[in-house]
Amino acid sequence: MVRSVADRAFLPAKSLFEQVGDMMILTAKTIVSAIRPPYPYGGEFIGQFLFALQLCWFPMMISTLAFGFGAPGLQAANFLSLFGALDRLGGFFVLASIREFAPFVTAVVVAGVAGTAITADLGARKIREELDALQVLGVDPIKNLVVPRFLALMVVTGLFNIYALIFGIFGGVLATLTFDAPLGPFFATLLNNASTTDLWGSVVKTTLFGAIIAIVSCYKGMTASGGAEGVGRAVNQGVVIEFLGIFAFNYVFTQTLLATHPEISVIK
Repeated sequence: MVRSVADRAFLPAKSLFEQVGDMMILTAKTIVSAIRPPYPYGGEFIGQFLFALQLCWFPMMISTLAFGFGAPGLQAANFLSLFGALDRLGGFFVLASIREFAPFVTAVVVAGVAGTAITADLGARKIREELDALQVLGVDPIKNLVVPRFLALMVVTGLFNIYALIFGIFGGVLATLTFDAPLGPFFATLLNNASTTDLWGSVVKTTLFGAIIAIVSCYKGMTASGGAEGVGRAVNQGVVIEFLGIFAFNYVFTQTLLATHPEISVIK
């Protein structure tokens, strides 16, 4: 009885670790398939890239502008104005928007829009046994379905991060104007504290977020079962796992970046 209770208690954790292991195996297979010729996925890659771009650009604009204006903008400006240091808002935006908010909002939007669409698409194909039919015909589903989505989400999230940085900083500009402060000190402290390490670290981190989203979405879609209800369940589980993976990887990446580049921790 004790063993039965223990199995039931630790079953969710066991299932999660098994899925993480399977996702790591899928990641390795995907990278190998992407490098090894032939490369028949060019058209699918372009289609998936344009698909994600079309779905995500408008939610990305609204989200980054709202986040930049609300959280690090108005809240930080209100706090800094109490000490007469509103000119330091630009330096704060290097920490808040470039390093954290822009990559995070980009990953959330791509996971919630493009990631769910990929999971539902592959899940429907799995339910209709199309993936099994491809294997019978000698077509590798990983090379022809997973690899183009993997590469497309990595590229599109990296590009969207630049897009998010622009609108996030524009939100800071609006917050500065809301407090009737000049824009000169804002851009002076922003450019004085920003560095190439912050920029490439933000882009690399967001690109790897895209890889996490693609792997989780493809895995949950290709392992869906139980009809239409199973596809919906796979989409739900995929989004949750993607967010958890993004949070965990963000912590590891940020700590590693700060440890290897301690000069960016100094606020000028």
